[in-house]
Amino acid sequence: MFLIQDQDSGTLFIVLVAITILLLLLVVVVVLFSVFMKRKNSLLLEQEEAKQRFEREITETQIEIREETLRNISWELHDNIGQLLTLAKIQTQNSGGSQQDLDEAVATIGKGLTEIRALSKLINPEALKNMSLPEALNLELERFERMAYLKPSLKISGSPIEIDKKIETIIFRILQEFFTNTIKHSKATHLDVHLNYRGDTVLITVKDNGVGFDYEKARAKNGIGLTNIETRAKLIGATIKYMSQVNEGTTLSLNYKTQSL
Repeated sequence: MFLIQDQDSGTLFIVLVAITILLLLLVVVVVLFSVFMKRKNSLLLEQEEAKQRFEREITETQIEIREETLRNISWELHDNIGQLLTLAKIQTQNSGGSQQDLDEAVATIGKGLTEIRALSKLINPEALKNMSLPEALNLELERFERMAYLKPSLKISGSPIEIDKKIETIIFRILQEFFTNTIKHSKATHLDVHLNYRGDTVLITVKDNGVGFDYEKARAKNGIGLTNIETRAKLIGATIKYMSQVNEGTTLSLNYKTQSL
């Protein structure tokens, strides 16, 4: 009888231990699942926030490009096309019936019409929206040459790759910011742009022959231009490298590898 009770007690003990172990395992599973879901939700939230930051940056970048475009149109209307039309008016007034003078006036007006056609590409947002990065850069550099800001060049190596239009918008704005700084501050006479496509990567090198600057000092002062360039490069997963020395020009290298956002 006592033997039977001992056996029953042993069985009960084993059952209780088994139940305890199962409960502990269940608790561990629940905790692990809870941690997993919390981590997953946190990652999803971070991804959503990153997506929203990206979309905000795209919107701000598009606005900045439009504002820059409007400034460019204003300068070109005043400094280029306006001067051509004024010259044509003077040539016509002073022609005195001379066929040669009239021909010169007609040629000047023709040049003005050509400039207006080129300018219309900047005004048309759909045209810019559908342009590839090389096409948009070429249009921008052609404007610099028309305005006699400096002598630009564009070189393309390798086979161009397809890049998300939103990414191209940010890359274009990064380069546009560099161009603006070059024209405003560098006193450069030449600006060379090189797009080098290597498989799924594009390496963009921009170099001017201006007065240069001390990069470390400028970076320490948190210059808005440099900060914007570096922030936007980080946003799209691109790497940026500045090389500049006083009186030796400035070079910007941007390396971007296509990826899924």
